[in-house]
This record gives sequence, C-alpha cells and structure tokens, in this order.
Amino acid sequence: MPLLGRERWSPVQRIVEILIGRLITDEEFRRAFLRDPERTLLELADRGLELSRTEITALVNTDRSLWARTAGELDPRLQKASLNDQVRVS
Repeated sequence: MPLLGRERWSPVQRIVEILIGRLITDEEFRRAFLRDPERTLLELADRGLELSRTEITALVNTDRSLWARTAGELDPRLQKASLNDQVRVS
C-alpha cells in the first residue's frame, strides 16, 4: 500500500475529496447542502470550484443521511462546529 502523498490524484478527484471532507466536518456547510444540495454545489462552481455536472449529480443523489451519520461518528475535535445555534449572552 503506497504511503500518503505518493499516489497521483487528478485535480478533480482531489476537489471531490475536499468537498466530501467538508460535508463531514463543516456543520454549516452540511446544513446548507442538505437544505439545497444543487444550489450549494452550483454556488461553489460559480466561485471557481471545478465540478462537472456528473459529480454534482452524484453528490446530490448520495443518501443525504450519510453526511450527518458520518459526521456523528467523527471525533468532535475534527469538526468545525456551527456557532449559529449558540445562545448569545449579553
């Protein structure tokens, strides 16, 4: 098995991996994606993220519960928590 960093990955594959990682570790991004997955991905594409229509369709068609289930299994120290739900103290 090759060591990490020694395998050759296509830039597109790397973008998909980063996006999946963000879906699992970034609570706000995951919520936006679950509310409107296609819009969220198209907005990223508008900002320069190179996703093909096939990749967008594949991500949109992935079982939506997978992202939250996987995030729930991940050590919280590896997640970017949303502060939008926190109670503000004046």
